Amino acid sequence: MNIRLDRVDRRRFLRGTGYALALPLFGTFRSLGNEPSLSNPKRLGCFYFPDGVPMPLANDPAYQDWAWFPHGEGSDFRFTKCMETLEPIRSELTVLSGFSHIASRNVHGHNNADQFLTAAATGDGDRDYQNSISLDQVYAEYVGDETRFSSLVMSTDGGTGTARGAHTISFDRNGRPIPAEHRPKQIFDMLFVASDKQSAKRLSRTRSALDDMLADAQSLKQTLSMEDRKNLEEYLESVRQAEVKVEKAKKWLNAPLPNVERDHLNLELTTEEPREYVQTMFEMIYLAFRTDSTRIATYQIGRENGIGRSDHLSRAVGFNLAHQLSHETKNPDGWKNFGIYCRFLNEEFGRFVEKMKATPEPAGTGSMLDNTLILYGSASSAFHLSRNYPLILAGGKNMGLQHGKYINHAGNRFQGGPWLGDREPWQDKATVEDVPLSNLFVTMLQKLGMPKDQFADSTGIVANI
Repeated sequence: MNIRLDRVDRRRFLRGTGYALALPLFGTFRSLGNEPSLSNPKRLGCFYFPDGVPMPLANDPAYQDWAWFPHGEGSDFRFTKCMETLEPIRSELTVLSGFSHIASRNVHGHNNADQFLTAAATGDGDRDYQNSISLDQVYAEYVGDETRFSSLVMSTDGGTGTARGAHTISFDRNGRPIPAEHRPKQIFDMLFVASDKQSAKRLSRTRSALDDMLADAQSLKQTLSMEDRKNLEEYLESVRQAEVKVEKAKKWLNAPLPNVERDHLNLELTTEEPREYVQTMFEMIYLAFRTDSTRIATYQIGRENGIGRSDHLSRAVGFNLAHQLSHETKNPDGWKNFGIYCRFLNEEFGRFVEKMKATPEPAGTGSMLDNTLILYGSASSAFHLSRNYPLILAGGKNMGLQHGKYINHAGNRFQGGPWLGDREPWQDKATVEDVPLSNLFVTMLQKLGMPKDQFADSTGIVANI
């Protein structure tokens, strides 16, 4: 079924609902000659991969070919075999080293997916778990009302996972995990398939139920202790968030959905077809951005510690379990095998970036990539090491970003090497003081147009991007 995006009657839509924002911004409208000039949308995409990256030391024969970080610095750098699939988009990205979150540098790397976008001190062991709002949701609070979906939250494993074993990298204002969707068909149907005729009735009943809940809760509040009032307030905040979602759903209920071609999509894919699955998940984000269904997306490609369906993704390149590769780097060809898997992830990320670059902005200037800020990385580098995160920042040229370089704040003092069964790199004293990753987050939010000068534990901005 081929359905054209450019055959949507915007005037009929406006008469039917009165919401100009409900329709995606299509370049065909500009060609009519009577449309006002539109500013470029500003999008944010954040992608997380687990288990760190190959970090052979400089005296290891594998260092030249299979280290994740490039060799060189500034604009004079060389990708290794692990990274060379990104060469075609070299001018569209910046590789960063020497960044990490202050609160997590001395904890086991498998605890850190939870705080990748939050910088919270989520800790490890038996300490109390408390998270905070994630970068994507900060931006969603600023721009989310302009699109049908405030944000798109995805992961290969789906749901929320557990504390320090998250299946999502998105957390709300109260630090609660936002469930991630992992089924391509459900994501596609949510974005592009009309809801049934009962949706309006259900929304009406839901709103009525929420009103009753709030009224009852306010009455109950007068009879509670201070501690119970605090717990009730947390509950009421959840109800208020639900109320906001209901109101937004009502607003968009009658707005026509964007139509997209779906012949090329296999929406029944699972991780049993790992390469095609990852490609389809990236395609869902591309389509959501292309139709302006949302301007914010997160995708946790895999969960930490090798538990769950995402551990099967390494079968795309002939290995059994992805997490196991990070433990076997001391074996013959260990670094190469781990590097081949990371190369696969880099290749699929690069494919997504190239497609964004090749697509003109539907109702603006430049490419979609020029108007999209993309963060790709992990919260550990060497074996379980919560420092020197491997990071790539791509896109955003219309926001003032200048790419084609390797910003190396770690210098040549990388910690790494294979795990030999004794102390792990994260247990050793740091050899360099990393820059707070929150500084990069503040910089990104400013590039996205937010008047923001602080995020979590930030100490400034990153001036050279």
